[in-house]
Amino acid sequence: MSNLTLQQLRYFLSAAKHRTLSAAAEAEHIAQPSLSEQIRRLESTLGVKLFTRTNRELQLTEAARLLLPHAERALGEVENLADVVREVRALQGGTVSFGTFNSAHLYLLTGLIRDFHRKYPLVQIRVAGLNSSEVANAVRAGELEAGLVQLPVDDRGLSVGQPVLRDEVVYVSAEPGRLTGAMTIERLAEAPLILSESRYATSDPLRLSITERAQHAGVSLNPIAEVEFQTHAVELAAQGVGDSLVSFHVAKSMIRKNGLGHVPLEPAFHEHFAFITRLNGALSPATREFMKLAHRHITALQDGPPLP
Repeated sequence: MSNLTLQQLRYFLSAAKHRTLSAAAEAEHIAQPSLSEQIRRLESTLGVKLFTRTNRELQLTEAARLLLPHAERALGEVENLADVVREVRALQGGTVSFGTFNSAHLYLLTGLIRDFHRKYPLVQIRVAGLNSSEVANAVRAGELEAGLVQLPVDDRGLSVGQPVLRDEVVYVSAEPGRLTGAMTIERLAEAPLILSESRYATSDPLRLSITERAQHAGVSLNPIAEVEFQTHAVELAAQGVGDSLVSFHVAKSMIRKNGLGHVPLEPAFHEHFAFITRLNGALSPATREFMKLAHRHITALQDGPPLP
């Protein structure tokens, strides 16, 4: 028995509508014998007669009347599926599914989302601002399609791209007397320090690095406060509560309006960020285009003038 095809269903519906094979063939732009053959194959597949033929028109059998709504629904679903795919391919629909670290909104996400929406107003945008390790877990689990994370990251089940963003951690303070020269680990041990990423104290790359530096120098770090977000640490520094270590681009976005200054660490601590996707996972056109635009924004960000 041959397989039922969508083409056969379409010819069946056309014959049922026009009630003659010649009219159906004309409507489908094929020869009448070809249409008749496809309907015969459909009848053979189903094991029933669909039409009784009179001198003037086709009459639907009971089997044909039962088949009719199912055939219409099947072809309608296929047409809807094709429309959805076309919309996504043309970025007239679909959803961006992307994750990144929580401070990215200060200098990257706002302009990126604004520009993407202006270019593709019918695409929905879902961006989760999480810690890099949580983004990696979400991409690995298929909850997000892609993300921008700080390296190193647990790459099990992930495809990790080359670094696209390089940042530097700086020491920020509202007290000019504590901004005289680069900040060594010995000076850091004596500073009124406010550290961020409190939930990830044992896995945050910066935390691990300065702890290792302190151990090698024979000093200890005793922060006066630990908070979750870099932005909160900067706000506390602006209130004179203490000083903090933050990424340069975070500092750049907040430092002038909060009356803060900054100096680099000695030795410098650099952060590297890369795009991640699920290993062997497929990206939707919307998320792929969002990543391309994000890369252009990151390039422009790093090409900008440094903070005085």
